[in-house]
Amino acid sequence: MTQELLADLVAEGGAVVLSGAGLSTESGIPDYRGETGRRRRGEPMTYQAFVGSEAARRRYWARSHVGWRHVTGAAPNDGHRAVAELQRRGLVSGIITQNVDGLHQAAGARDVVELHGGLDRVVCLGCGRRTSREALDRRLRAANPGWDAATDAINPDGDAVLPDERVEAFAIVGCEDCGGVLKPDVVFFGENVPPARVRHCYALTGAANLLLVLGSSLTVMSGLRFVRRAAEAGIPVAIVNRGATRGDGHALLRLDAPLGAALTDLLSTLDAAGQPA
Repeated sequence: MTQELLADLVAEGGAVVLSGAGLSTESGIPDYRGETGRRRRGEPMTYQAFVGSEAARRRYWARSHVGWRHVTGAAPNDGHRAVAELQRRGLVSGIITQNVDGLHQAAGARDVVELHGGLDRVVCLGCGRRTSREALDRRLRAANPGWDAATDAINPDGDAVLPDERVEAFAIVGCEDCGGVLKPDVVFFGENVPPARVRHCYALTGAANLLLVLGSSLTVMSGLRFVRRAAEAGIPVAIVNRGATRGDGHALLRLDAPLGAALTDLLSTLDAAGQPA
């Protein structure tokens, strides 16, 4: 019955998706707090530590240099493809993701709002220039001939866990234009999401007929605030996630299931009901 109710809500159109790390676990990218979470293997970098210490930046870029290969090699899963298909059918009017892996876009989704930025870009904290992560990867390889490190401990933000001696042997590079500090174009812990981006997400949420939360525990306020705003406005909230979420009390519908299977079943239910493909 829950799947049928979800299909009924989505079939009305105007759904806005709010996705989290749980949507990407089936692509091999672990989440922080769910069944594949590996937070125990190291705390994520904070903005304050990154800007305040060259040693912290060296640690981040060495670990990310290894972890980036894992993230960039990941492929969209059935859940990402289902969201893109719902958008193609005109049933999803907006996609807000807390993920930084770009897998929604790789699956064919359009106009995705990356709430926390994207790992495929790098920004200079001095002059503000944005460049591609691929270009930085080539520069880091050139600056570190013969450097390599293997690990199976990868966090969802592409942060690999490495021994200290490998980190200390890693050379970092600055902005090619001004020599300034380079940072991934993502929102670190302790950093604020740009206000214009938040306003855009509030506008999408406020205009939605349904807020569909996919694979997020809603533990942090950056995602939970949109659930609260929708509930306050009387907009139904549906949550599909493995395990409890902080927004469950606001949800009209709560489905605990693997995301890929649940969203594939949703498409099948819509097809069976005669919803145009």
